Amino acid sequence: MTDHPDRRAFLKAAAATGALGAVAGAHAEPLINASGIKLGDATPFSYETLKAEAARLIKEPYRAPAIPNPEITSRIDYEAWGKITYNTDHALFAAGPERFPLEFFHLGMFFKKAVRIHQVEGGQAREILYDPSYFNMPEDSVARQLSPGAGFAGFRIQESKDGPLDWKKNDWVAFLGASYFRAIGELRQYGLSARGVALDTWVAGRPEEFPDFTHIYVGPETEDGVVLHALLEGPHIVGAYRFLMTRGKGVVMDIDCKLHLRGDFVRFGIAPLTSMYWFSETRKPTAVDWRPEVHDSDGLSMWTGTGERLWRPLNNPAHVIASAFGDNNPKGWGLMQRDRNYDHYLDNVFYDRRPSVWVEPKGDWGKGAIHLVEIPTDDEIHDNIVAVWVPEKPAVPGAEFEFSYRLHWLADEPYPAPLARCVATRLGNGGQPGKPRPKGVRKFMVEFLGGQLEKLPFGVKPEPVLWASRGSFSYIYTEAVFDGVPGHWRAQFDLTVDGTEPVEMRLHLKVGDNIVSEDWLYQYHPF
Repeated sequence: MTDHPDRRAFLKAAAATGALGAVAGAHAEPLINASGIKLGDATPFSYETLKAEAARLIKEPYRAPAIPNPEITSRIDYEAWGKITYNTDHALFAAGPERFPLEFFHLGMFFKKAVRIHQVEGGQAREILYDPSYFNMPEDSVARQLSPGAGFAGFRIQESKDGPLDWKKNDWVAFLGASYFRAIGELRQYGLSARGVALDTWVAGRPEEFPDFTHIYVGPETEDGVVLHALLEGPHIVGAYRFLMTRGKGVVMDIDCKLHLRGDFVRFGIAPLTSMYWFSETRKPTAVDWRPEVHDSDGLSMWTGTGERLWRPLNNPAHVIASAFGDNNPKGWGLMQRDRNYDHYLDNVFYDRRPSVWVEPKGDWGKGAIHLVEIPTDDEIHDNIVAVWVPEKPAVPGAEFEFSYRLHWLADEPYPAPLARCVATRLGNGGQPGKPRPKGVRKFMVEFLGGQLEKLPFGVKPEPVLWASRGSFSYIYTEAVFDGVPGHWRAQFDLTVDGTEPVEMRLHLKVGDNIVSEDWLYQYHPF
């Protein structure tokens, strides 16, 4: 779907904008392709040559990405940038030979860094040279003052020219800002983002580093989909990436990367996902917003190396909280949007359609941990959730990392378990109705749906199995939810706890000796 990036994307890009770099030199007598795009000189290209370039660059001083004409781009604000649109006549591959045309994003106040984008054909790469004629913009736009060959802020991939949708009005992947990228899911809506790496995200006393995809190499397409390569550069890291992006009921991305470090990191994150969670049915401050829920994702789902299925509802904590879930060769994890009921949002930005993204590791990832970072927010414009794999191997100068994985941008997990899943977590005052409510007691209602719960004989109740890092449980029972939906049950219990330190909790349902639900993990912050 065609969609200008929201304000969260602008704030994110602004935080990642670095110092002034050199502008690429002009090319003499550029080649003009069938779409009227100017192309630079041809140079040999392959993934192997890109990896060799990354290995060479790590031995040299960091080179900051180009920020051409900052005195001009600083005046292209949110409103002015929104008036600049790409002329589809100049879309890369609009006139063939590939199925999926590309359009480019213009530079502006929040996207000052120039990404050098290249077309690859026959083992040769030619740089796509910026020209203002590619864009529709007002006659008095300050953007017309940019220097020749200024560059682009990023790009998006349009739908197939052979498909049922109008490719000129619908896109399915966008790369914009630092190493961020995102795709639509099967419900045709953008939401959370992925990025190349996450470096010291919210580590006390250490600034987060935002490396950039400085060079993008497009094509040639294969029968499976669109092929992209990217060079990642940051003050303390250089890397080479290969993407194979397949358009199906959602989007699937096969990603290979080789990374070299010239610095050390405490939280060196692979396959990071970045999302937004403000509030849900779990807890909402009184009258903070008119909508019942506001979030791009509502939980972290994990499939461990030992086969456990875990569900961790997200929090909007009072201060930054980082949780680590240790594992060895995880089968997968992802930030999910499970609540698909429009009436739970009542918002025409379609939070009910936001994609879920599942990370499927390939090969031997060894030991490490899935880190979940939850950052306080008071608005929906901030991405405040990060989920990322942190390998056990130390991230120190001279270290090299090589990973392969697959990202599934879908409505649900690609490999669902035959277990009941958690669909809601609700908190309230503890105690019993009609009696004084005791202090320091919190009531939990955890709802499960599906799996073997749909086939329980009449009169059989699942049994809740509870654990907490501290505190005590009482008033524990399960009951069916009489909403006409088969297999919908809730576990209810009270937790009594002193103090304000977080409490780690765990719950699953069993029938006899059989576990019939995934494990609900929750971090409760007493209030």
